[in-house]
Amino acid sequence: MIQSITVEELKSRLDQGEQIHILDVREPAEYAEVNMGVKLIPLGQVMSGMIEDIEDWKNDEVIVHCRSGVRSMQACAMLEQLGFTNTKNLTGGIIAWEALKASGV
Repeated sequence: MIQSITVEELKSRLDQGEQIHILDVREPAEYAEVNMGVKLIPLGQVMSGMIEDIEDWKNDEVIVHCRSGVRSMQACAMLEQLGFTNTKNLTGGIIAWEALKASGV
């Protein structure tokens, strides 16, 4: 079962200064439009096991996001198969994140 985290929970933890590994699995063009300033590895690369850049995150919590939460869920499942022990899907993805920011919370 894939664990999840809400944008509110994530923002609260970031606001408290917590250092969190966050992975964006969207495409570079999507990332260029709007992003959280986090590591980008498109889903296709994750699914191909091309994750050298984050190998050292395997035993840490990794929060994965995409546009709405579908691709990131696939990425979480694949990362778990690749040995990651604590992945969480960001519910609602960047859409929910931007909505939260727009609400001024």
